[in-house]
Formats: sequence, structure tokens, C-alpha cells
Amino acid sequence: MNAPPLRPTRFPELASTDRAALDALLDRVPMAHIGLVMGDGPFVVPTLHARDGDQLLLHGSTGSRWMRALADGAPVCVTVSELSALVVARSAFESGVRYASAAIFGRASVLSGAAQLAGLELLTDRLLPGRTAEVRRPSARELAATMVLAIPLEHWSLKVADGFSDDDPTDVAGPAWAGALPLLTVWGDPQPAPDLRPGIEVPGSVRALLSTD
Repeated sequence: MNAPPLRPTRFPELASTDRAALDALLDRVPMAHIGLVMGDGPFVVPTLHARDGDQLLLHGSTGSRWMRALADGAPVCVTVSELSALVVARSAFESGVRYASAAIFGRASVLSGAAQLAGLELLTDRLLPGRTAEVRRPSARELAATMVLAIPLEHWSLKVADGFSDDDPTDVAGPAWAGALPLLTVWGDPQPAPDLRPGIEVPGSVRALLSTD
């Protein structure tokens, strides 16, 4: 059974205990930051992730120091954040942003065999749904060089800021404009690789992703 979410002490009114909201954020935002302490001090690195039910998957080189540290049981904090709008207040002090941010705490386990391959396919299709069916399967050498880690979604914290500024009444009565400026992200036109052979069309996975914008 999953543990209850952790409660932040700073701006607790923004805290959310909605597990579905956590899952939605993790599924929308593929980039995470991994924080841990190694022998020479704290370390934070950006990486891609994919949620697989009640666990978060990471992958990287078997030669990576931080991957090896997590595989050896080092505690980790994984953060995922999304900026959705600029909140324009009537004062600089009250100005801010709309965002959602999550922190997942725990220890990782190493996936092997069929679980490793399934994890890699999920990570690939997380970024580009349907892509694994369009490319060759990983070779034995590639699998041996790649580590897949799973972190349980048991201890987590989620904050969501989605409102407008809380301006002082004297500022509300003043002449300054206030509101929000949503941030929109869309995929651009596909750019073929310089060494792409003539006659190879844009694959269905890419066309499908573009159609969702």
C-alpha cells in the first residue's frame, strides 16, 4: 500500500494529495532532476524518466557514477516541475508563476532480463508513442551497457500553483494591469538527419505526435 504524500512546510496551501494529479504531471513532463549525495558531495543531474504504474523508471549507462550509486542503494530525491504561466501582479513582490512540482523520495532497484527490456521500451514509447515498433530491438551489447532503475512512488510531495496574484487592496485600486500569461509548448516541423537516405518518409509515430498539438 502506498504511503500518504509528504506535506511541505513552505506554502502548504499549494500542497496536493491527489495521486492522479501526480501521475498526470509525471506523464506530461519527461525531464526530471536526480538529487543524491555521493562521496564528494551533493549531486544533481537532469535525465529522462517514465512512469510505469506505481514506479518511476530511469535509465543510463552502466558506467555512470550516479546510476551505480543508486543501484547500490543510495537514497535519492527525484524532482519534476512544469511551468505553465507567468502571473503578472500589480507589484513585483506578488508576481510569480503557475507551476506544478513534485518530489519523489526513495531508493532504486535494478531491473534485469525481461523487465529491463520492457522498461527500455516504455521509456522509448513514453517520449514517442509507437516508436519501438518502428526500430530494431536493442542488441545484447546495448543492453549490457544500459542500466534501468525503478523507484517506487511511495514517498512524494506535490505542489500546484494555478491561480492569480494576491494583490494588496491598495494595489488593486491602482492603475497597474494584472493577469496571467499562459506558456504554450508545441512541436515544430520534423528536421531530417543530414545523413538520412532519400525516400524515407516521416514515420507514423512522429506524425501522430504532431497531430496532438
